[in-house]
Amino acid sequence: MSSSSASASTTSRPSTTAASATASPPSAVRPSTAGPATTAATTPPASSAPAVAPLSAAARRAGLVDVRTVVPDAVVDLRYATSANFTHVRLYPAGARCLVHTSMRSGLRTAAARLRQQGYRLVFWDCYRPHPVQVQMFRIVPDPEYVARPGPYARSHESGRSIDVTLAHARPGTCTTRVQGHCLLGMGTGFDDFSDRAHAYATDGVGAGARAHRAILRAAMLDGGLAVYVGEWWHFDGPGADVGRPFLDAPLH
Repeated sequence: MSSSSASASTTSRPSTTAASATASPPSAVRPSTAGPATTAATTPPASSAPAVAPLSAAARRAGLVDVRTVVPDAVVDLRYATSANFTHVRLYPAGARCLVHTSMRSGLRTAAARLRQQGYRLVFWDCYRPHPVQVQMFRIVPDPEYVARPGPYARSHESGRSIDVTLAHARPGTCTTRVQGHCLLGMGTGFDDFSDRAHAYATDGVGAGARAHRAILRAAMLDGGLAVYVGEWWHFDGPGADVGRPFLDAPLH
């Protein structure tokens, strides 16, 4: 595939502006408010809030927070903590947590609240990614078309200001793919798909249902000021994701 289609979740790409994120081509499905019937509140019940252990001092100094303290009903399925990713190697340690920079708190809360009203939950595939992992990714797949050559500054995932997410139904149901008991919505591709079908506004080979689900996700994230990367429907950038910063010396716990 062309370099313009390279994966942002495996690279540190400049963030897409909110304007470009919403400027769908004519063939794209517009955001839909259709969803499963629900009376869900904009905040989850107190009983659903997980007990979240304190972060390391290094993570706190870096301004990172556990996403479950921001979105208590988040489904965390870190794919790089398993071998079920494009490298086929487990890159994160056991017990790795989904950490995001504190600047993403407000946006994620807003997005999760909108989705909750429609009967959906956010599923997190990747969050903060330590620089050494980015280096390891490039060693495993040393092809800049798929994995960016590690740079001198932290951006995107490496600064904790980008996330990879998908959607699940908030309530149990019948489905073909489950994660931690939750039914995933069909989005047209899986995670880290390197085909053109992974583009946020792709139409060829992507069914109407998947396009509508992607539009729902984009609209909710945009409400929170989080912009989609047009090359990947699952990748969203928070404020300042494209700004080069010192690497964070913080573990994933």
